[in-house]
Amino acid sequence: MTIEFRSWGLRDVSLYYVQKLIYQLNRDMRVRERFGTDREALLKEYELTQEELEAIRTPDIGKLFVLGVNGQLLMHYAALHRYPWANYIQAMRDGVTKYGKVREGLYTMLEK
Repeated sequence: MTIEFRSWGLRDVSLYYVQKLIYQLNRDMRVRERFGTDREALLKEYELTQEELEAIRTPDIGKLFVLGVNGQLLMHYAALHRYPWANYIQAMRDGVTKYGKVREGLYTMLEK
């Protein structure tokens, strides 16, 4: 069995900023407060695609998962939005059903 990882490209850089934002929302009360009071100004500080912005704003946990956001970060972001654990897990499954397989990040390992 051979495991293949995707190479670093422009999409990976964008994914970095999505995950950085989510990490900071999970860890920094000031960032979380700005997300609640001045969301658009905060989002402009990160290099995010339109698709990522929409997934963050909604929040669309399934799409964020398919975009490659790490599950350890994503579970705290889901909790921030009051997702019960079972709903978080189901949102990731629904994301794969709706948007297709995970596109970037650790979960894109492919068997050959």
